Order: sequence, then structure tokens, then C-alpha cells
Amino acid sequence: MLYSLAVLLTSEPERNHMKLTKFAHACVVLEKDGSKIVLDPGTFTPDAKDAVSGATAVLITHEHFDHFDDALLATALDTDRGLRVFGPQAVLDKLGSHDGRVQAVKAGDALTVDGFNVTIHGEQHAAIHADIPLVDNLGYLIDETVFHPGDSYFVPRAAVDTLLLPTSGPWTKLGDAVEYVRAIKPRQMIQIHELMLSDLGQNSTRTFLANLTGIEETLLLPGQSINL
Repeated sequence: MLYSLAVLLTSEPERNHMKLTKFAHACVVLEKDGSKIVLDPGTFTPDAKDAVSGATAVLITHEHFDHFDDALLATALDTDRGLRVFGPQAVLDKLGSHDGRVQAVKAGDALTVDGFNVTIHGEQHAAIHADIPLVDNLGYLIDETVFHPGDSYFVPRAAVDTLLLPTSGPWTKLGDAVEYVRAIKPRQMIQIHELMLSDLGQNSTRTFLANLTGIEETLLLPGQSINL
């Protein structure tokens, strides 16, 4: 009986991890089981072309250039006939449909993209200034695990294991970020949207957040990966 139990335990297949690779600013790549999706390859990401290469799909949170390089994606769609792009209506308006491979999505939608389960949350970009119009902003929860909020502190009505937390930008505020993390209660958080902070600023922000939320923020350099 003990031998049989040992065989059963050792023969159990290993859990398939989802790998996250950080690219500069708001761009991340998620991979599992040979599939790859990309979130927010924008003009602030120097190697966005490499991030998109070989991807099944690209998810765009909103139309701002640091999250959405429309010229890059137009070329990628022409080159790779299997690539799909999802985002707010403004993304479809700028790219065109490319034979239906570019699709507008909205909060409440759910997608299955090459084995990734995606639910969509949120409505608008965080306010920057009264003189700057708000644009649609969507957050993406991937496999009920990792949440990319775009440029917003929107709290999804779902459990989040890994929060991708924006740490710099004209709309961000550390006090609001603390309350956001407290509201979501993730197991871990990974810094994104960091380019307006120096190394000192990034580490200072990390310490501030850890002291007030009890969660250590992970700082990944572009090209570094983590298993989720």
C-alpha cells in the first residue's frame, strides 16, 4: 500500500507555471504551454518588437502611446497573419479590423486566447488633470492569477494573486497606490510603469509600499522573468 501511494505521488504531473517576462515600462509577456501573449507594448518599450514577435495575441489597456504603439502593431499584423489584438474601441479605430483580427472589448467581457483565460475589468483612465480628457482603460485578469490594470486603480471583483502595480506617471500617487493594494489584497505585486522613477525612486517606493501594505514589491529589470 505504501509503495502504491509513493508511485501515485511521484507520477503526478508537475504544475504548468505561467512565466511573466518584464519589458520596459508597462509591457509584459506571459507564456505557458508554448503559447505567448503580450500586454501593452508601447513606444516607451524599446524592444516591443521582440516582445510581440511570435505572440498569439496582444492585449492593450488603452490608447496612450506608452502602452500602444499602433505603427508597430500594424506592421506585426501584416507580417503575422495569426496575430490578434484586443483593446478598447480606440485601438480598433486606429488599427482597423485586419480581417477581424483586431477586436474591441469592454468591461465584463471574457476571452479564451490560445489557452489563456482573460476577463476584462474597468472603464476609464485615472484622472491626470481637468484639462486632459479621460480615455477608456481596461484591466486584464489572466487565468485568474495576474492582473494588469493599465493606467488606473480600478479594483476588480475577483481575487488577484499577482498585481502588476504602476509606480510612476502623471496620474499616480503613492497614498492611492497603498489603498489600492490594500483593497485588492494580492499575494504579490510586481512593478510596472516605472520609467519616470530613478533607481532610488523605485526602491524608495518599494519600501514605502512594503511598510504600509505588508507586501514586498518585486522589481524586475527588462528581460527578467518570474514564474507565477
